[in-house]
Amino acid sequence: MAPVTLSWKTDADVVKTEGRNRISRDEGVLATGSGILRPGVVLGRITASSKLVPLAPAASDGSQNAAAVLLENVDATSADQRVVILARHAEVVLQALEWPAGINATQQAAALAALEAKGVVARMGV
Repeated sequence: MAPVTLSWKTDADVVKTEGRNRISRDEGVLATGSGILRPGVVLGRITASSKLVPLAPAASDGSQNAAAVLLENVDATSADQRVVILARHAEVVLQALEWPAGINATQQAAALAALEAKGVVARMGV
């Protein structure tokens, strides 16, 4: 039987550059029910609770606006989880970003513009 290899995506797969002393990173709370997520997921922030959730372009609770990029593997299926996010002054690998199913080009462009307004710029990786 062949050995099984697990492949984890890490923050190094997502971040091209960031500010000194990790000033680009913050800690946040990922809301219960967000599921199992990997680094690179684009996150929105629910206005009422300030909790993070995967970007939801059709929502109207604040989570329709891109707020940050997740930087760790996490399971928020049944409980809130504290997570490390990329929030400012950084470049990310565009191909490493993970988007919600069904997002269209206009919504994706709006999310990238919202991240860029926070100083998180997506660039093609090599």
